[in-house]
Amino acid sequence: MAKSIFDHLSDAFETPLSNPVLIFALILFIILLSPILLRRIKIPGIIGLILSGVVIGPYGFNLLEKSSAVDLFSTIGLLYIMFIAGLELDMNEFRKTRHKSVLFGFFTFIIPIVIGYPVCRYILEYDTLASIMISSMFATHTLVAYPVVNSYGISKNEAVAITIGGTILTDTAVLIILAIIIGASQGQLDQAFWTTLGVSFVVFLLIMFGIIPRIAKWFFQKVEGEKTAHYIFVLSVVFFAAFLAEIAGLEPIIGAFVAGLALNKLIPHSSALMNRIEFIGNAIFIPFFLISVGMIVDVSVLLNGPMALLIAATLTIVAIFSKWIAAWFTQLTYGYSSAQRQVIFGLSSAHAAATLAVIMVGFRYGIIDENVLNGTIVLILVTCIVASLATESASKKVILAGDQDEIISEKNVAREEQLMLPIANLNNMESLLDFATLIKSNYSPHPIAVLTVVPNNEMAEQNLQRARKNLDSTAKYASGSETAVSIVATIDHNIASGISRAAREVGADGILLGWPSKPGIIEKMVGEKTESILNQTDASLFMCHVDKPLIMQKRIVVFCPSLTESALGFDYCMEKIFRLSQELTLPILFVCDMRSKRAINEYIARNKNGTRLLFSNHTEWDNLATLHQLVKDNDLIVFFSARQGEVSYRHSFDGIPKKLGKVYAQHNRILIFPSRRGGHSLDEYEDVSAAPILQRIGRGIGNMFNKDKQ
Repeated sequence: MAKSIFDHLSDAFETPLSNPVLIFALILFIILLSPILLRRIKIPGIIGLILSGVVIGPYGFNLLEKSSAVDLFSTIGLLYIMFIAGLELDMNEFRKTRHKSVLFGFFTFIIPIVIGYPVCRYILEYDTLASIMISSMFATHTLVAYPVVNSYGISKNEAVAITIGGTILTDTAVLIILAIIIGASQGQLDQAFWTTLGVSFVVFLLIMFGIIPRIAKWFFQKVEGEKTAHYIFVLSVVFFAAFLAEIAGLEPIIGAFVAGLALNKLIPHSSALMNRIEFIGNAIFIPFFLISVGMIVDVSVLLNGPMALLIAATLTIVAIFSKWIAAWFTQLTYGYSSAQRQVIFGLSSAHAAATLAVIMVGFRYGIIDENVLNGTIVLILVTCIVASLATESASKKVILAGDQDEIISEKNVAREEQLMLPIANLNNMESLLDFATLIKSNYSPHPIAVLTVVPNNEMAEQNLQRARKNLDSTAKYASGSETAVSIVATIDHNIASGISRAAREVGADGILLGWPSKPGIIEKMVGEKTESILNQTDASLFMCHVDKPLIMQKRIVVFCPSLTESALGFDYCMEKIFRLSQELTLPILFVCDMRSKRAINEYIARNKNGTRLLFSNHTEWDNLATLHQLVKDNDLIVFFSARQGEVSYRHSFDGIPKKLGKVYAQHNRILIFPSRRGGHSLDEYEDVSAAPILQRIGRGIGNMFNKDKQ
């Protein structure tokens, strides 16, 4: 018996491993442990996984060999890398600096090729196709060091913006060159090849940018509740695009990259879907690909003679030097400082995802040899380290030069921003929480406070337990997008005073409410709930009606009545609108007068925002019905209102939720009441205030004399 167990274990652990369960367990342990261990010695995670593949691969301890399962996961990981590269690009920043980005993209693409080709052709003595492929690999770059500039608060600096834009152009150009090289390697580079490539490429782009986004919008709208189905749909699009690219005579990685660009606007960066895409990719598929790359590397080749080491050193030096020259030309052209040049160089000098993709395809087709493959791994290791160090040093210099984003001072405005989300109806919970996730500041360490208020009666304790149990579903939903929430259940005599007290306790900067329901007779007499909440709170308040997927919106229309900019919370609310615009990649139409327009432009200048803006001059705010002609079917409506007593308050704002709900019943809409300086109202001391009754009598008398204006 003991012998049979020993024999079974011996067979199971015979190398290379053949037991699929054991192989998968080994891969998962490597994915788990290698980044943790190598991070301590400052080796990037991507390099750690590749080195792990070298150790366990056929040229290391031979624990694993290349198999169909490994190849399948490796292919998925390669496509996933390119898909995420297209999905994460900030299209707003690209539009803002597109002309400068085009020129930088040209420099960072053509200069490495011009320097790299003669080096590969005449010094390393590779043939024409291999020299073109290797030199085009020099042109690619991966924004490995972007988190560094983001942490230093210079992500809005123009040098950073044009580098991000240049990434789109240079990687796309390299992938097209790759398709041509593959065709040439198979002897197909004739007139028929060019005709077929041109026609098929155009058809491919029409399908990806003309048809796929429409299907995706329809699917996300019709299957809104099935979150798992959204992820499966996205994966289906990625692999369909990869297959379509292959049919068109292009490489599958081009299809995956284009799929990312096509779905870019439809998947907000802070959404639960984006979190699932990145989580599963970073946890499983991409590490599998990196490990499989390491399994191909033959370290002994580097030790066989000086040639392999010479190739690795040459590739690394050319890659770094050519990117520095491209950054230097960009500095001369636009008059940037030396610190900005170093930022551009640091961001664009790291070679990782796209570089690996190009080299792996070239190796598979036999265009390049093992020396280049091994040299590329060395190149990736060195350039990732150089890029991180150069970017960190440059970021410090940019800050010392006073070019830090003003948004960092917004850090202090959003300092420790606290959003509060009172939940009365669980049916609205998901849409409100999604909206809160989109507008929440990245700088805030605090979770979103999800609140429910139960009445103070003999059933209070039981109601409190039931409320906490109901809020568990909110916490579970929030975990899907890694949104931190804190559950707050409290007892009070009425909902408005409970929300007011909780808002003061947590120091809420913003309160998100569902759209108010139709009031009953008693509420009409003694004051509506939303009106009481307004009277008892000072924080910025957002009333939200979001019953359609936000990806269906074509633009955001913001109504800014006269003197809106005078409100204490104007900047805070504007920051939320611009953040929403960036997440959804939507232009904004501001409907306002000239004074408000100047204030908005000043805000944009302070915060260096790249959102596309339109303005429509409007001065008549007493008759809100005239605004309807400015709104289109797929617009998201945002209306700035004001509490009574504020400078921008107007009598036409009375009952504004009902007015907007009636006119814009088919639209998603947000009603904003900016924060005010602390004050006291009768509502803070009495559960049923006489104030709303007196206010309504006054309004009724006023309306008798102003009917012609309404």
